Amino acid sequence: MADSPLVVSAKVTLRTSLQAARAARSPADRATAARAVAAHLRPHLRGVVAGYVPTAEEPGHGALVDALGPGALLPVVPPTGRVLAWARAAELAEGRFGLLEPTGPRLPPEALADAGTVVVPALAVGLDGARLGRGAGFYDRALRFAAPDAVLVGVVFDEELLPAVPVDDHDVRLHAVVTPSGGWRDLA
Repeated sequence: MADSPLVVSAKVTLRTSLQAARAARSPADRATAARAVAAHLRPHLRGVVAGYVPTAEEPGHGALVDALGPGALLPVVPPTGRVLAWARAAELAEGRFGLLEPTGPRLPPEALADAGTVVVPALAVGLDGARLGRGAGFYDRALRFAAPDAVLVGVVFDEELLPAVPVDDHDVRLHAVVTPSGGWRDLA
């Protein structure tokens, strides 16, 4: 099913403003936010944990991977296509799109079903659990492989937790969100 043109337009507009605000943050602000996000997240992680390696502009950069713990599942962007593979946290190297990813043996998309907690990148999260990503759909595709009882948690800066974000039918909703000042918050 094709995305609604009105929703697509609203997402593009919101993404543009959020990415500009992230780019304007100082390195000191980003580092403080990263430490806070990691501290808030750690006590809530259960079982096998899946997460991601934040880029320099994302909350958690420099602290999130360590907070996820040894052996966490991290995404590997395939050379072609849009279905994520996974690998255990270890040495990182630059992959597709310049993103850092683990260098170890690749696990299939279905490996995500082993995770009890899945930490998901987002540009914004709505109070109803709606997530706004970067727009390529990698995580909406990946989260279809998550276990039904897995806790899906987004990580955003404080002002990126919004009353609502534009969504389409295929967008996967989150169960919780972590922000630097607000900590862990369960969502509707």
